[in-house]
Amino acid sequence: MNSINRRSVLLAGLGVAGAGALAACSSGSSGTPALVNPSGSAVAAAEKKRKSTGRTQKVTLTAAPALLDLGAGVTARTWAFSGRAPGKEVRLSVGDTLAAELSNQLPNRTRTSIHWHGIAMRNDMDGVPPVTQQSVRAGANHTYRFITDAPGTYFFHPHVGVQLDRGLYAPLIVEDPAEPVSYDDEWVVVLDDWVDGVTGTPDEVLAELRQGMGGMDMGGDSSSSGHEGHDMGSMEGMDMGEDSPSPSGSATPGGMSMRFMLMGAESELLGGDAGDVKYPYHLVNGRVPADPDVYRGKPGRRVRLRIINAGGDTAYRVALGGHKLTITHTDGFPVRHQQVDALLIGMGERYDALVTLADGVFPLVALAEGKNATGLALVRTASGGAPKAGVRPKELNGTILTASQLRAADDVRLPSRKADRVHRVELTGGMDKYNWAINGKPFDMADPAANPLTVEDGQRVRLDFVNTTDMWHPMHLHGHTYQLGSSGPRKDTAIVLPKKKLSVVFDADNPGRWMLHCHNAYHGEVGMMALVAYQA
Repeated sequence: MNSINRRSVLLAGLGVAGAGALAACSSGSSGTPALVNPSGSAVAAAEKKRKSTGRTQKVTLTAAPALLDLGAGVTARTWAFSGRAPGKEVRLSVGDTLAAELSNQLPNRTRTSIHWHGIAMRNDMDGVPPVTQQSVRAGANHTYRFITDAPGTYFFHPHVGVQLDRGLYAPLIVEDPAEPVSYDDEWVVVLDDWVDGVTGTPDEVLAELRQGMGGMDMGGDSSSSGHEGHDMGSMEGMDMGEDSPSPSGSATPGGMSMRFMLMGAESELLGGDAGDVKYPYHLVNGRVPADPDVYRGKPGRRVRLRIINAGGDTAYRVALGGHKLTITHTDGFPVRHQQVDALLIGMGERYDALVTLADGVFPLVALAEGKNATGLALVRTASGGAPKAGVRPKELNGTILTASQLRAADDVRLPSRKADRVHRVELTGGMDKYNWAINGKPFDMADPAANPLTVEDGQRVRLDFVNTTDMWHPMHLHGHTYQLGSSGPRKDTAIVLPKKKLSVVFDADNPGRWMLHCHNAYHGEVGMMALVAYQA
């Protein structure tokens, strides 16, 4: 069995980020250029340029233990904002200032933070210890204050350890008063893969994954890194913990604990290995399929779906039985409208879609891609019986949209321009040693300014994501949106398929130090993160 490497201190490093760590971040590393300070004058100047309505919306977000009712008699002991998951939606208009006070009431001196996923905000409000702030200690409060100058569908979650895979998340909707899309109603749809308080905790999942697969005695060559080690037919039917929540769990022939690791999860859409973790439930708006969330409307009404994947390790194929989806936005930015049967959404991605409601009761299904499980919600416009929990509407196998098929709307497409700076972002590692990293170097929380991908204010920057691994990765850039290729959609999170290259471009117009990472909670935590930093 592989020993846990130096990345084993990452969780602790995130949790105890204090003045010393933040000071180290600010001073930078020897041999690297001077970097813009997250609270420096360049950040303040950029904030002054943002258009503001002058209105401020205040919210209090209390992170605390909670016993959640997931429906059908299923309860989960977890952490959540104000006792519910998803947390209460925060909604405001573009140009409004959000003043959000985080009250950390988590147990065992647990530190936390809030990251405002997808918002191009001021750097010192990004919520990433130890890069942009100190983590918020238990019993303390911290106020995030920033202008929301781009409309769209966003969400927020912690950026400490694997807290993302608990119940600490909620939608953030920024409305456009000049919204060009016409619709009668909205339905925010939050997808999540759930383990916490049912079969274990995310920290226990991480501890098992960190053991890697190199020590498994599978009777064959286990030297490969990536999904070849995953795809073991003899293990595909193994129970990985759903019915065995006891600490002993199940084990491989070599004796390795197998409570949480998933085997045989394969997806053509994702290029092979679909995921690492076996989740007992897949939720839509916090409900299990046996007792689903229900949207009630009238036939003929046009509804805007705002779909958010808040999961830790699962891509979802989403379809509404009996309906077509007209895709209008992704990650907050408009696209040329495209009608499809289903869409693929990775962790951290968001899609907006219009549907014209038919007459009846219809299943909105989130198929856990490659995992043979589903989440479910219902659309009801008439009386009648509900479909069964395991329903699989034919639309799931119809025309399936992926981001590469979309084109940016004309008014948000970046003007053609030669890149001033190009960074190769090689995605490395595998399941064998569970050593996910960028350019072969796991992110070092003790020295977060080491090995930055540097940019300068005003530059056109190209990132070449080169996935050398055997698994897909949803790559998320903080503080910016990038464009896929020369005319693809504007996004902040995009799926990079195994053994493939994806080039994206963005304009460096938001000074600071910004994380670039895989939004698989476990891949990011062990090191698939890098710092995109503006030179001072």
